Amino acid sequence: MKNIRNIAIIAHVDHGKTTLVDQLLKDSGTFRSNEETQDRMMDSNDIERERGITILAKTTAINYKGARINILDTPGHADFGGEVERIMHMVDGVLLVVDALEGTMPQTRFVLKKALDAHVKPVVVINKIDRPHADPKRVMDEVLDLFLELGADDELLDFKTIFCSALKGTSSYSPDIASQKPGMNPIFDTILSEIPAPCTDEEGNLQFQPALLDYNDYVGKIGIGRITKGKIKVNDMVTCCRLDGTTKNFRIQKLYGFLGLKRLEIEEAGAGDIVGIAGLPDLSVGETICSFNQPEPLPLLRIDEPTLQMTFGTNSSPFSGKDGKLLTARKIEERLFKETQKDVSLRVDRIPNSETWIVSGRGELHLSILIETMRREGFELEVSKPKVIIKDINGVKCEPYEDVQIDCPEEYVGSIMESLGSRGAELIHITYDQEQVKLSYIIPSRGLLGFMTNFMTLTKGYGICNHTFKEYRPLLKVNVGERQIGVLVSTDNGQSTPYAIQHIEERGTLFIEPGIDVYEGMIVGENKYDMDLCVSPVKEKNLTNQRSSSKDTTVVLKSPKRLSLEQCLDYINTDELVEITPNSIRMRKKILNTAERKKQEARTRRNENA
Repeated sequence: MKNIRNIAIIAHVDHGKTTLVDQLLKDSGTFRSNEETQDRMMDSNDIERERGITILAKTTAINYKGARINILDTPGHADFGGEVERIMHMVDGVLLVVDALEGTMPQTRFVLKKALDAHVKPVVVINKIDRPHADPKRVMDEVLDLFLELGADDELLDFKTIFCSALKGTSSYSPDIASQKPGMNPIFDTILSEIPAPCTDEEGNLQFQPALLDYNDYVGKIGIGRITKGKIKVNDMVTCCRLDGTTKNFRIQKLYGFLGLKRLEIEEAGAGDIVGIAGLPDLSVGETICSFNQPEPLPLLRIDEPTLQMTFGTNSSPFSGKDGKLLTARKIEERLFKETQKDVSLRVDRIPNSETWIVSGRGELHLSILIETMRREGFELEVSKPKVIIKDINGVKCEPYEDVQIDCPEEYVGSIMESLGSRGAELIHITYDQEQVKLSYIIPSRGLLGFMTNFMTLTKGYGICNHTFKEYRPLLKVNVGERQIGVLVSTDNGQSTPYAIQHIEERGTLFIEPGIDVYEGMIVGENKYDMDLCVSPVKEKNLTNQRSSSKDTTVVLKSPKRLSLEQCLDYINTDELVEITPNSIRMRKKILNTAERKKQEARTRRNENA
């Protein structure tokens, strides 16, 4: 039996998975003493580093006491939960990381349920033990309650617990902070003693199933997974058992192993190893690579279906082509389909006879990260408001529902309950803890569209909201997800002036400042009332030969309200779009011409009243 341990690190978002992997890599002697390293080394993508989240699962490996420990750092956000589920087929154990102050959270439940369903051995790591007011003993009880609630059997209930501060690089077997010592040896030793080595059969016929996909321009698709049985070598002829039941023969062009932050080309690997293979251009997650002409397919892996979709289109605004270099439908389509090569939860369908595509994903964050990535690459595009995917289940129209957990100061509870009640949410549980309140809801996914922006305003930034997909339920007959307040829409093209903005400010909250280029149909602010208002932000003061007693008065304008990409997607209604360019994010009406738009609104009202 090989001395290998295959583990995944799972946790709620921001509980310290990636920081813990940093410390494991440093403490294992993987790096030279003079080698430069940075924080959150596994978050190699710029957006991951800026947002402090893991978007893509990463594979690494370390050597410790003669054993090879393969580690998979998984995403913590619900939108990327499909990767967590597939990774469970590659590992024999998990490190469940829990914050010593926050305790178990919605995503902790989600990732632990995936691990228990796959029957992999858990080790609990209570992290951030050095946080003020941390209560590791309470958190231990919460974790045990969660295991019991999820129906863990006796074998999995007998888990070991380690206490650490990944940031400071200390750990111990005791919840007492005074027992913390530098180094991660308690975690390494527990992995070796508790996590079983993979059951290997190197003499059998080859079986390898990719659970993750990567892509590069030189070798195309790279399937990453664990070799279940047999051996594999570069230049071997192998057979792929396809998802549709057919088979295809191909040659292994490249074989990759992992150590530290490096992906290394290797010549051969055997059962139990986690490797990447290249050679089949259209390889898919869940297919099985077998010995040549000896197909033995493994059970298919379940891939989470998309729950949200939005329309992507070429930029049709008057400012098209000013910022970006990649504008054409051909370039956008190539980029979207390239993304589907490695993101198995993404679906792209072109709308016939148009320059628009329906792009379906796992949630707003999933799709907004794709948009942000394309924006940074130089693309210009316009996107519609996200909408949930309605499924027909046994003849009944069903929509996705989510579990929501909110932590906020007590003074904001009333307004949050009122807001969620109007969105079709059902209150499940409420807990008071000193001045903080914990609310648990079940809500239709469309009820959360636009809620997060509203939530931060309601709680003045002091609230925390987490949500995770629960199930499909019959469609709720309530109109939720639309913004209830109107917007200020420009009637002219040109550059905004201080004079015009000073007068528009009385009407509501502005999104622009003086000196900004605007066009007819662009949304420049939020109205005070529940109707749209046409305004001219480019109006100049009429010059006269009359002297004014206030001519030397300085105009003092309010700072404009800045909206991020996610906030813009949350904010717009179905008759609006977000225009995205490398340097700007603008909101606009679908119909830019003011007269045409008013005619369309009148027709819509007539149809609704008919």
